[in-house]
Amino acid sequence: MSALFNVLVAVAVVVLILVRQMKPQQVNGGGRWWLVPALLVFFSVRDGGLVDQHHQVASIVLLGTEVLIGLLMGVGWAWTSKIWTEPDGTTWSRGTRATAGIWVLGIVLRVGLAGLGALAGIHLGTGAILLALAASLLVRGAILMWRAGPAPASYGVPGESPARQVWRDRV
Repeated sequence: MSALFNVLVAVAVVVLILVRQMKPQQVNGGGRWWLVPALLVFFSVRDGGLVDQHHQVASIVLLGTEVLIGLLMGVGWAWTSKIWTEPDGTTWSRGTRATAGIWVLGIVLRVGLAGLGALAGIHLGTGAILLALAASLLVRGAILMWRAGPAPASYGVPGESPARQVWRDRV
């Protein structure tokens, strides 16, 4: 039941992400953008089984590769997303065709990696998928926040923080 639950969580998150990434969504400077990745990490390590006890070194290498692919997917997703600022100062992002291509490439690589592991008799379980997905979301969120930059100031130079404006005005 736990493996089925993890698969359902992974599928639900992937579907949610794919649907949302092609629609404009607001990038806010605060919020809980890290919450879903944190929950995915929790679910991935909750039951253990991230490392195959019969093939420890090989399964750690596969897990590391899986997470690395997830990190690279997050970087690619964030850098191929379009970001813009509306006149009211809100910042928005939306995935592009290149973003969809990154997802397809990442999924193909991860399926291929799972196939190699299966051929070698290594069983990672669904926790590896959730962990890699968490890595993708965490990196993507951090890069989008960084790309979005600081919120526009209510006065002075647009995009410059009030503290920076006070310092600039004193110099």
